[in-house]
Amino acid sequence: MIVAIILIVLATLYRLLPTMDMSLANFSPVMAIAFCGAVYFRKRWMWLVPFLALGLSDLYIDHFYAKEYGFSWPLIGVIARMACFAAALGIGAWVAKRKSWLNLLSGGLLGAIIFYIVTNTQSWASDAFYAKTLAGWWQALTIGHPEYPPTIYFFRNTLFGDLMFTGLFAGIMEWMAHRKGEPSLLDEGEEEAEAEEKPVEVEVKE
Repeated sequence: MIVAIILIVLATLYRLLPTMDMSLANFSPVMAIAFCGAVYFRKRWMWLVPFLALGLSDLYIDHFYAKEYGFSWPLIGVIARMACFAAALGIGAWVAKRKSWLNLLSGGLLGAIIFYIVTNTQSWASDAFYAKTLAGWWQALTIGHPEYPPTIYFFRNTLFGDLMFTGLFAGIMEWMAHRKGEPSLLDEGEEEAEAEEKPVEVEVKE
């Protein structure tokens, strides 16, 4: 689990890169940090590691944008992002019992979509710039403010970052298991799922 913690810390630091180069905005494993933590940390209290990493990095990013651009996130925005992180933990917990490459990919994809829809819907609801109509909501999800790059570009970067980190995280964890001669973590999850589905046979004595 030390390797998993190191990977999460490195991914969190990578998430701060946009504060040095805005072209990398949202090109980071936002939801994958919480998702992968829940998939591979067997002890639930360890889920606090990715959650705290995301929360603390959020505080720094918010401070940076407020200082450099005079832009601050409303409290509802912070709550929305934290809710997304909690959702990623829930998805990861589900995948942890059904580990497979397909479920890992699907979980990473679902997390990125949830983050995109929830955070942009929150922006649409709280930003006076957007008309409170279906067209205004669609603008928040696709074009955004005209003075900024289209919102869909940020989703593309978030999606790529989440899927890339999920694959990298799982690949390293599987390689570590193989190096130690341990069973594949993915196979282990599949065996647990099969054991849960297998009916229990009860011997009846006459």
